[in-house]
Amino acid sequence: MSFDLQVFLFYSFPLLVGLLLLRSYFYNLKSHKNLPPSPPKLPLIGNLHQLRFGAHRVLQNMAQTYGPLMLLHFSTVPVIVASSVEAAKEIMKTHDIVFSNRPFLSIPNRITYGSKDIAFAQYGEYWREVKSISVLHLLSNKRVQSYRKVREDEVAQMLKRIQRANESVINLSELLISLANNVICRVALGRTYEGSEVKNILDGIKKLSQRSVGTYIPSLAWVDRLTGLHREADELAKEIDEFYEGAIVEHENKKGFHVESQDFIDILLQIQRNNSTGFCLERNTIKAIMVDIFGAGTSTTSSTLDWAISELLRNPSAMKELRREAHKIGQGRPMIPEDDIDKMPYLKAVLKEALRLHAPNPLLVPRESTKDVKLLGYDIPLGTQVMINAWAIGRDPSIWEEPEEFRPKRFLNTSIDYKGFHFELIPFGAGRRGCPGIRFAMAINELALANLVYKFEFALPGEEGLDMTERDGPTVRRKLPILVKLTLCELFDCCKGLL
Repeated sequence: MSFDLQVFLFYSFPLLVGLLLLRSYFYNLKSHKNLPPSPPKLPLIGNLHQLRFGAHRVLQNMAQTYGPLMLLHFSTVPVIVASSVEAAKEIMKTHDIVFSNRPFLSIPNRITYGSKDIAFAQYGEYWREVKSISVLHLLSNKRVQSYRKVREDEVAQMLKRIQRANESVINLSELLISLANNVICRVALGRTYEGSEVKNILDGIKKLSQRSVGTYIPSLAWVDRLTGLHREADELAKEIDEFYEGAIVEHENKKGFHVESQDFIDILLQIQRNNSTGFCLERNTIKAIMVDIFGAGTSTTSSTLDWAISELLRNPSAMKELRREAHKIGQGRPMIPEDDIDKMPYLKAVLKEALRLHAPNPLLVPRESTKDVKLLGYDIPLGTQVMINAWAIGRDPSIWEEPEEFRPKRFLNTSIDYKGFHFELIPFGAGRRGCPGIRFAMAINELALANLVYKFEFALPGEEGLDMTERDGPTVRRKLPILVKLTLCELFDCCKGLL
């Protein structure tokens, strides 16, 4: 979460001093008797300078001083930060409807057709209709299960690519990104894309989200215009539109399809033609939904796998335990099928523990209050932005024993899950704005991790340990890729030529 502070100050100072003084005067006239604790702030930018690299870590440290519910200021915009189970539950359950709106975010708005997607749409009837279509027709449990063959095919292809590497050092992180991309392309668009089209779009989204002033201070979006960011966003939006327009036209020109082989665009076009939901599903809405599917699905899926494997490499006993479970279930077959994944509790515990330590989006997507409300005894005004530090909650020592340690067994005798009902573990959010694609993402993660550990032995190429440094962005990933040597387990030595 970074931006060019010098550029910001140069352009904003002479124009904003008078405005901010005037706004501050009227703001202070309001009687907010019991606001949450707040750290000192600088003129003009408030607390924005404190959200440097690793904002989730900075905010965790600040919460230790100012408490689990604190008030920051991004210029003139009030922002509350929740860092405890109690605060998260109040926001995403007790007062969920009050905090179900999204603040206007300039760059996401430009690349999602005016926030016509699910993630950034304003709370209201439009958002309810679009989410309902996605949940019922694209991401339901039945629909996710219908794509089992796609997941198994792509995981099998990944395993073959690893074996063809002939025990040389490979970039496993790159393979995991490719796996997520291929699965999502086949499920959403009906085929994979061998070129760099999808990758360029995803890279562009990551780049823009890290540079925007307006993302964090909507009233200063004009700074992004002056620095050329809006022009870059518009160019990316054009590239996104051309890509998805081409995919839609390709589907419209298909000569028939089988219901059982429908991809997401097939389904959405059918809903549009039949008007089966009573909601006018516009062409741009279809494209905006696709932006969400790719933007959220690819990065969070591959990131979760990346962190899980990293932790297993650093914890050989956990790796050994997972391999033992995989071999027990696999029983020498070429691959563990998806039907058997539910027989692997330790696998699921490993992924939960990885999500606890490495939430893909550690601060979740920001929310905004739609009216004045009391929160843990504090007065929260209308229009306050909300950040929930899921990363800090996942490492709270009052909840978790030895919270910095990777201990999957902690999840073997507990009902705590990541689906939004247990606020100790909220990597995908919760409530109305919780991620609707949890089943879809975790089905890929479980199948891929189970089979990687089942088929291969992992070894780092050098004597140095694995670098766990984070790379900032909308999804927190490892700064460096996993470079690893994978050798076929002894169990499969006799079958090398058959894989």
